Amino acid sequence: MSTTVDHAHPAEPGGEPARDGVPALDNPVWGALTGPHARFAEVCGRAARYRSDVSLFAGLSDPADPAAWADLAKLLGPGGTALVTGSPVIPDDWEVVEGGEGVQMVDTALRAEHAPEAVRLGAGDVDDVMDLVARTRPGPFLPRTLELGTYLGIRENGRLIAMAGERVQPPGWTEISAVCTDPDHRGRGLATRLVSAVAAGIKERGDTPLLHAAASNTNALRLYESIGFSLRRRTLFLLVRAPGARA
Repeated sequence: MSTTVDHAHPAEPGGEPARDGVPALDNPVWGALTGPHARFAEVCGRAARYRSDVSLFAGLSDPADPAAWADLAKLLGPGGTALVTGSPVIPDDWEVVEGGEGVQMVDTALRAEHAPEAVRLGAGDVDDVMDLVARTRPGPFLPRTLELGTYLGIRENGRLIAMAGERVQPPGWTEISAVCTDPDHRGRGLATRLVSAVAAGIKERGDTPLLHAAASNTNALRLYESIGFSLRRRTLFLLVRAPGARA
């Protein structure tokens, strides 16, 4: 689906900043790329993006600033694409390729504990990880996404059947992402154990867990609420294309 958002109007619905005094969570990708994840960043003025083999996300110092969008266009090149979040004011010469409404949730009562059966996933597991991602479609995931933080998996008879890990890291916070379980092994609590185990590592280094999910994924939202996450805000996830034709 291809749509265009009018100039000087934020994409709708959702995306209003939360009024809880935590501005880093209103612009988490920018905070990560100019902070804990700076080593993965490509930066041009008021825009930054992850290296193209690590993540599709890009961040803007101010998503309503046309100058920041101009800097992002320089980073992406003509016709280049990136994922942005929040409630951006998209210039009229940019295209929204696809998008959807999501939610941002934060840990308020999560019981974090390590899972003895979970193993750390690394470069040697990339093929298995990408196979599980293809079968479960937890969201954008690239071969080097594993480098963003700790990813844990559960194997059965040598086959990777579930995983979860760390993605965006604004200062003081770490996002739990890529939570997925092979369809043949759902209903066993594997996702809950992995989220709890990833959260344990996050808390041990002094960060607070957060996560994002599609607003339409009611089963996942109920699960996250049941284990101690609370809704902080609604947000948008948009795949945008820079002006011009790709060479």
